[in-house]
Amino acid sequence: MAEVEDQLAYQVVENVEVLTGELTLSSVFAIKRSLQFSPNDRENCKAGTPGAVRMIRLRDIWPDGSIRDPDTDLEYWRSDVPDAHLLRPGDVLLSEIVTGGRPKAAVVQDKDLPAVAVGSVLILRPLRMLDSEHLRLVLAFLRSTAVGKHATGDFGRARLARKSLETMVLPKADDGLAAALVELETAGRQIGAWSLEAGRVAGSVFDDGPGTDGARKAIIAAGQLTRLRAEAAAQLDDFGYVVRTRFPYPIALRWREVEARVSTEDYRDAYEAVLVTAEILLCYCALVTAALAHGAKIKLTAVSTLGERLATKPGGPTLGDWNAILQEAGSAKKRRGLAPDHPLHELGGFLLDDQATAARKSLSERRNAEAHLRAVDPVDLPRAVSEALRELTVLLERARFLADWSLVDITSVVWDSLQGEATLTMRRLVGDHPVVPTSTMSYANSAVDTGSLYLIDRDHRLYLLRPFLVGAVCAKCRTWSTFHVDKVEGQLARKSLEHGHTAPDEETDALRQVGLVS
Repeated sequence: MAEVEDQLAYQVVENVEVLTGELTLSSVFAIKRSLQFSPNDRENCKAGTPGAVRMIRLRDIWPDGSIRDPDTDLEYWRSDVPDAHLLRPGDVLLSEIVTGGRPKAAVVQDKDLPAVAVGSVLILRPLRMLDSEHLRLVLAFLRSTAVGKHATGDFGRARLARKSLETMVLPKADDGLAAALVELETAGRQIGAWSLEAGRVAGSVFDDGPGTDGARKAIIAAGQLTRLRAEAAAQLDDFGYVVRTRFPYPIALRWREVEARVSTEDYRDAYEAVLVTAEILLCYCALVTAALAHGAKIKLTAVSTLGERLATKPGGPTLGDWNAILQEAGSAKKRRGLAPDHPLHELGGFLLDDQATAARKSLSERRNAEAHLRAVDPVDLPRAVSEALRELTVLLERARFLADWSLVDITSVVWDSLQGEATLTMRRLVGDHPVVPTSTMSYANSAVDTGSLYLIDRDHRLYLLRPFLVGAVCAKCRTWSTFHVDKVEGQLARKSLEHGHTAPDEETDALRQVGLVS
């Protein structure tokens, strides 16, 4: 009978969802009340009694979304629970009473059964299957203060009413957000494990008694790894360290020079390093934007304009060209139809806020002034360096998403037709040094070009950057470098983002195919 009711409920709410376009809680779950068994009832039994069913109470649901493992000596069990009230795998238990502003919610798993929910616990029985990523978002939402605000009552006994839950709009599926939650939860568990280990080591210092000669050496040796972990984690609070170690190689290398010049108070060179780094940041982001737009079949007028000028004018790309590409990509209309987690959305939003716009304009004006022999007076250089560095930091902060994406050089591709996947060998060009270990990854597509640069996003999808960005060993300094199209003495050439060295262009046909040369 209960299954028939669930099916009828699903048919009704499915029609509501089609009409409204919203995913409400009642369109995904049937809301059921728990049994009101008392922990002290005479009918309670021992865990080993035939047909014994564990009673899960509010206190058995942890804030992190897990259900406390049963303790046969302390748990409450009954053997007279009707089958219709038994919990099923996939049921969501939601705390009816809200304390601290956040409800508790957990998914019932096979290991928790047989069980029945009792007391102030609501049972959300799925009317449809949600994939694990979507369910993770729904659970995070149910544990939020946004849901807790619907509870009514006083004195710490605020309750969620069934009617207010039924019409509550649930978050839509978002694989990128779900993946971020997984990473955050994994990081939290790892940090928690390290904390426990540190406590264990500290607590064992006098296990062999006070005054032992080996106690000091033992605690220092045992705690070394924990101290190193803490020191490494603390460095991530320094944004400069993040840029130097996690940003793409061309930007990280330029930033390292900024830090070095500023630290020695070499103001003239420091000022130049800050302005060049800002230009390389905008250049890199613009070229990646152009490559991704081409891959998504989005036409950017700024790219076509640059292509026409490269074909007819003597000069190469300017800072204005990079700004134009990024500003055009900022139009939501251009990005309409892209998946919500496509990297172009973050690149398009790079320069949209007022602070980033002001920083970009100021740095552009400073760069143009230097190029037109309007250099800053030596007396004003310390202040100019401080201001320009602050503006550069604003842009780097807005481009923090670059730390989540890898710039990679594909060195080999081996396709396994039986497995239906490729093994890619690559060099991840992250941080301020080009000498990096070779790594591998599996990829479900053989259409990957050996010897080309790619962007790998958070979901490990590859985006071709050639010919907007190409990688090669520089003929002048013999250093591996990233190059973009430029002009030298009226002829197309490659220019390095890392050191400005140029070389003859070898990608003219490819540049013409993508509209970068008309």
